[in-house]
Amino acid sequence: MNQIKQSSIKNDRLAKEAEQRKNDLIVYLAHDLKTPLTSVIGYLTLLNDEQEISNELRQKYTSISLDKAIRLEDLINEFFEITRFNLSKLTLELSQVNVIRMFEQLTFEFQPLLNEKKLAFQLISPDKLDIKCDVGKMERVFDNIIRNAVSYSFPDSTITIEIKEESKGISIRFENEGYTIPEEKVNRIFEQFYRLDSSRGTNTGGAGLGLAIAKEIVELHQGTISVSSSDDKVVFIIYLPTLS
Repeated sequence: MNQIKQSSIKNDRLAKEAEQRKNDLIVYLAHDLKTPLTSVIGYLTLLNDEQEISNELRQKYTSISLDKAIRLEDLINEFFEITRFNLSKLTLELSQVNVIRMFEQLTFEFQPLLNEKKLAFQLISPDKLDIKCDVGKMERVFDNIIRNAVSYSFPDSTITIEIKEESKGISIRFENEGYTIPEEKVNRIFEQFYRLDSSRGTNTGGAGLGLAIAKEIVELHQGTISVSSSDDKVVFIIYLPTLS
């Protein structure tokens, strides 16, 4: 009875902590929405009011407005992520897919971000490897891990993705060069609403849902996901079993 009681107390405490982190994030996001919105309105007002503005300034103001509007969209999407995660139960729609082609497409789509940070991809894999999975949801998992790698990698470094066929499934290893994640953060990285980057106002700090959702999706596929970090390297490993 004491064990059951202690377990119940612990679960209540964890639930309250998760709820508090969620509430804090909503407050932070609501506050952060004001900054890009104010910039967009300010620069569009200048463009509207200044009739004799030079082409150079017009291009500069338009570019800044676009950047801030994109940031605003990202923040709004984070609100939707919080809502969807709380209100929906994930289900799988399985189909056969060549996972190598999937990664070639994903890495190609990240090319503009790679160029911006002077990063490179290295994909180590067989020529062809088919798996059965929910393609849309697994793309979301891979996209999230790659996006984290891009965000936290040292400039002029390489992100390595190694895909291996195992006896009863496949393993996918993601490695990037970046600051070592402290052990206490590694242990909490898959928690709901836990942000690896605690600083606000940066483009790297998300709502803290991406990796929590990734873990749920992988486990729905009866797989595992883990992370380790040492010597200025971060490694994620996903194992997906062969599904019938």
